[in-house]
Amino acid sequence: MNQGRFISRAARYWADKPAIIFGQHRISFQALEARSNRLANALLGMGLNTGDRVAIQAWNRPEIIELECALYKAGLVRVGLNARLSSAELCDTVNNAEARILLVDESHRDAAMALAQDMPSLEAILSIGGGFGRESEYEALLGKASDAPVDRDMRADDLAVLHFTSGSTGKLKAAMQTVGNRLASLRKVAMGRMRADPGEVLALAGPITHASGMFMQPFLFQGGTILLHERFEPDAFLASIQEHRAAFTFMVPTMVNMVVALPSLRKYDLGSLRQLSYGGAPMAPARVREAWHALGPILCQGYGAGETTGGMIMLTSQDHRAAIEGRPERLMSCGRAFGETEVVLRDDEGRPVPPGEVGEITVRGPDVFAGYWREPELSKQALRAGWCHTGDLARMDDEGYIYIVDRKKDMIISGGFNVYPTEVEQALYQHPAVYEACVFGIPDEIWGESVKAAVVLKPGAQADEAGLAAHCKALLADFKKPRSIDILGELPKNANGKISRKALKDPYWAGHERMVV
Repeated sequence: MNQGRFISRAARYWADKPAIIFGQHRISFQALEARSNRLANALLGMGLNTGDRVAIQAWNRPEIIELECALYKAGLVRVGLNARLSSAELCDTVNNAEARILLVDESHRDAAMALAQDMPSLEAILSIGGGFGRESEYEALLGKASDAPVDRDMRADDLAVLHFTSGSTGKLKAAMQTVGNRLASLRKVAMGRMRADPGEVLALAGPITHASGMFMQPFLFQGGTILLHERFEPDAFLASIQEHRAAFTFMVPTMVNMVVALPSLRKYDLGSLRQLSYGGAPMAPARVREAWHALGPILCQGYGAGETTGGMIMLTSQDHRAAIEGRPERLMSCGRAFGETEVVLRDDEGRPVPPGEVGEITVRGPDVFAGYWREPELSKQALRAGWCHTGDLARMDDEGYIYIVDRKKDMIISGGFNVYPTEVEQALYQHPAVYEACVFGIPDEIWGESVKAAVVLKPGAQADEAGLAAHCKALLADFKKPRSIDILGELPKNANGKISRKALKDPYWAGHERMVV
């Protein structure tokens, strides 16, 4: 099996139709096939072998899509890096994956080159900043390579993607998504969550190295066009949906909130949209209602994770309508299991809980990951008796609708990105003035949650909020740094003398129906 074969088939079926639109540029299915073949041949010609890792750090560009297609064809493993990672995080990720090749856009090139000696596994850093007639190492590589088809036969359990995230302990970890996982995800999207006709357009502005990218291959599989934006700018994004008559889009709740609040929203004709899928973070019911009335009956929510290779629970547009028209509690739900996914809520002993009781979401299906890269103990904790334990606590009603109530671990989701408190605390503890630190999420109308820290300074030490924030910014990606920092005389402790995150966090959530926004 090889998912790259679907790109080759699409090139036969819809050769001259646009596979990608990026600004004023069009890449046809035929061109995508040829360019991804050239890239696959070039990478193999550099001595890479099946299972070798290739990393990319860039803002959204067509080359990211070309690379994914090429890696499938060549049997290589994609390591998608958040474009906002700090230098230290870039080194940690590349070294952990032992990536042999790193592709970067122009905005990341200088930083990557300066760190090259700290990433010993790398054999080449290739710039993708040119393209479309401008010279770059990437275009030069493609220009010298053959466009002969590449089609390595792969097993379902072969590794396809390393999806990196920080662990709940602040430790770097990567979900191993297999060839079979990615194909299962493709089936689920194409046959259920986002069923499209050839020629229909999917507008994407979120990072396609992450959640937004899970829709690309299923859409290309169906002959659809990816309308790609480098970054999310609300007015430009809505203007492009209007211009290209996009039928589908995916946003994290932060993006939806920004669109709904846009003063110029009504000037855009968004009547072509059949579905606005949102996910990556919970969305407050009041905000869902606002979006429904502002954008129309097109909302569809998905819940998933890197460990489940994307969405596995869905609240459909029909579910949203039922909620708006008389079942308001439904807007608190993330939906029901769909496709091949099985979901069971379990207590701490691993026993299924009855409807209405709170338990941990556990998942089984062909899209459940193979474990964490080189982390056997973490893998054993997450995968037990064939079920993936998500760490999210929820209740399920008699009809199978799932209502998330809290997180078993203390992960914060801010703007669709996962932030783990311990990782931020470790950064704070590197400041010479910090004696104790505790990080937690608080409600935020724009970001869903924002990162907040409470610190105690060492006796006689001096520091202020601005200085601590600048310290964190130097060590962490922007979305991980605390948005606010309180300097306290002491932190609350529990009976065992441990810092009580709950005591600090709870007052901010008073009056909320659940501990996530």
